[in-house]
Amino acid sequence: MRFGVNTLIWSISFDPDLIPWDKLKEAGTDGIEAPVFAPSEFPAAQFRQCLADHDLAGTVCSICPGDARPGSEDALERTRALDHWRSVIRVAGEVGVDVLAGPSCAPVGDLPGRRRTDDEWKRVVEFHQELGPALDEAGVDLAIEPINRFETYFLNTAADARRLTDAIDHPRIGILLDTFHSNIEDKSIAGAYRECGPRLRHVHTCENDRGIPGSGHVDWLEVLKTLDEMGYDQWLTIESFNAAAPELAAATAIWRDLAESNDDIAVRGVEFLRGLVGTI
Repeated sequence: MRFGVNTLIWSISFDPDLIPWDKLKEAGTDGIEAPVFAPSEFPAAQFRQCLADHDLAGTVCSICPGDARPGSEDALERTRALDHWRSVIRVAGEVGVDVLAGPSCAPVGDLPGRRRTDDEWKRVVEFHQELGPALDEAGVDLAIEPINRFETYFLNTAADARRLTDAIDHPRIGILLDTFHSNIEDKSIAGAYRECGPRLRHVHTCENDRGIPGSGHVDWLEVLKTLDEMGYDQWLTIESFNAAAPELAAATAIWRDLAESNDDIAVRGVEFLRGLVGTI
């Protein structure tokens, strides 16, 4: 397995000056995950150079813009969503990562006060199928993330994510399962990973409160043993958010510090996870 950290721990956009590169390397970090929220503004060359300078691999993540709903009845909204994700895929290919991950079904925080409809489901399936050629051209896998009910109405559980990716049925499209969201939505976190089966492409290893992995009540040994039994050998990436950044705090409802420092979430988290994997 490979151990990564998401730079949202420090800021809403990639800022290499905030990242403790040497500490991360000493802790055993293998890669960096960067948010690509505005593809035209992403510093692709700088990101690629930073990875090379520190001998690290990379992944990227994104979300749907607020006016770009893949399941919308409005064809213009669906087109905006396609344009956004195709641009993110192009950036992912440009920087040479193998995985692009995120909640690609609906904007985070889009809560219409009802369940999703069958028509929305069909449109979201078709939307992801339309991304297939771009993924093939870029050589990138897309890992769709189910997130909790307070952030989306569309896709919450591992079972629904498996049903969705089975319906999409593209070899480059799978699932990102995040322990933070699964802790809320799935009956068993380990069982949720089993539910994903071969569709599992990416894992966010986040504590139940988004703090340092190992500092809360997630049963990490059970989670990691399950992944090992499944033969999963890809990324274990820590994702958390900077409570001091207003945009991140508001979007993720973080109103307090989650650790003594943001560096601790990444560095101590990687040390903990790498040490625990070594006992399996």
